[in-house]
Amino acid sequence: MTRKLSILIPAFNEENTILEILNVLKDLNLGVELDKELVVVDDCSTDATPSLVESFIKENPSLQVLFFRQEVNKGKGAALHKAIEICTGDISVIQDADLEYDPEEYINLLKPILKGKADVVYGSRFMGGYAHRILFFWHSIGNKFLTTLSNAFTNLNLTDMETCYKMFRTDILKSLDLKEERFGFEPEVTAKVSRVPGIRIYEVGISYYGRTYAEGKKINWKDGMRSIWCVFRYNIFRG
Repeated sequence: MTRKLSILIPAFNEENTILEILNVLKDLNLGVELDKELVVVDDCSTDATPSLVESFIKENPSLQVLFFRQEVNKGKGAALHKAIEICTGDISVIQDADLEYDPEEYINLLKPILKGKADVVYGSRFMGGYAHRILFFWHSIGNKFLTTLSNAFTNLNLTDMETCYKMFRTDILKSLDLKEERFGFEPEVTAKVSRVPGIRIYEVGISYYGRTYAEGKKINWKDGMRSIWCVFRYNIFRG
């Protein structure tokens, strides 16, 4: 039986990019014997995002797409919780509903899992000779600080804990008791997956085509402070 990749897509007010990323994923050739499933969770968008997704589904009836709409806006983490709950693939990868990351690079994350070497693979924006848009100095400092802080507790040597591109064996992802509803998802999932007995975590370099706030970037300094708290909460207090 052919294995399946579930692509988990949390979306909130992404009418400018949602169709483009869905079409990229529709046409994506993984280069390996692997089915794909798009799992889109709309976090109560107030723009045309839901109607655009519904139109896309109607226009592509042969494509495996699961679509769920949150009744209230809860945050990226909450949308991912629902996507994890309803996905049916053997392997899952997180994909933001914008164009900051390149799905053509899924194959780089897939290889260690398909070879039976890894259970989890993180895509690092800070390793390898890949394209990176030059944007915010303090964001890069914040990311490196959070990664170092997280590593100090998990005893991992990740270079990019905050990356969107995280790929998991789905059975492991579904086994985690995840609670964070916003951007605290990243340190929480890292803390909890690091404690899975015998877990094999890999990291590969990826490209990064970041957005400015004018282009739709949503994370802010408050989310950074929450992430610091989450590193302590889910490592020291084991929440």
